[in-house]
Amino acid sequence: MAEPQQTRRAALGLGGNLGNPPATMARALQMLDGHPGIIVHAVSRLYRTPPWGKTDQAWFYNCCALVDTVLDPKPLLHACLETEQNLKRVRRERWGPRLIDIDVLTYASVQLDEEGLTIPHPHMLERAFVLVPLADIAGGMEVSGRAVSEWLAQCDVSGIEIADEDVEWWRGRS
Repeated sequence: MAEPQQTRRAALGLGGNLGNPPATMARALQMLDGHPGIIVHAVSRLYRTPPWGKTDQAWFYNCCALVDTVLDPKPLLHACLETEQNLKRVRRERWGPRLIDIDVLTYASVQLDEEGLTIPHPHMLERAFVLVPLADIAGGMEVSGRAVSEWLAQCDVSGIEIADEDVEWWRGRS
């Protein structure tokens, strides 16, 4: 008899600024929740955030989700990328406009630096659009030696607005 697979908790960051980002992100979360080996445990409030990196584009919508998964980090990333593809994501330019972006931010207490995947996500601790929603659902989670809420206290949160207070916002949209 095979041993049961161990479930681990991972944090995902989702965002987009083309089309109807809240509906696209809701659909992405529903698809991930329906994926074998992934269960969405918690989702942050939905935020509207100014563009970062490439600032001459529409504002983004962002959220974070905690998922419980039996998938290892790379297969989890592939499930996220497959979800983006199924939602018609096209990668054109770095930090440019997008229908959907799904990043693996953390995976249990794993630290990983491989081709195509670094955990914790290499830029998450300097991006308020990641830390604000992540603090909603995991403010006490330790990343790189400090709690998410401590990292957030050092970020500029100017312009970030709550777009939907209801943490169940993603369940009714598609």
